[in-house]
Amino acid sequence: MDHHDLLSGFVQIHILHHAVEGPIYGQWIIEELARHGYRLSPGTLYPMLRAMEKTGYLTAHEDRGGPGGRRRRLYTATKLGRKGLAVAREQMRELAGEIGDISKGKAK
Repeated sequence: MDHHDLLSGFVQIHILHHAVEGPIYGQWIIEELARHGYRLSPGTLYPMLRAMEKTGYLTAHEDRGGPGGRRRRLYTATKLGRKGLAVAREQMRELAGEIGDISKGKAK
């Protein structure tokens, strides 16, 4: 992912968005983020998920729902994660207003 240091916050917000909707797991979120232009390796994503769990934004549990009954770790947003996502949405609205019409590449 180019500019990974700059965009990592967007990735985390994207992860929270989906974790609020329902349980997510690593490979699924890698594929979902790729659909949006983010190319993350497992070596980048899993430490990020663990850090988000450690800070209290996500909670995780083991599940045997993987292919062939394999274990996988499912992540869901915590109350803190939901609140953090709400704050991020408000900040994104404000930033979008500052930047202007980004769909046309024009700034205010």
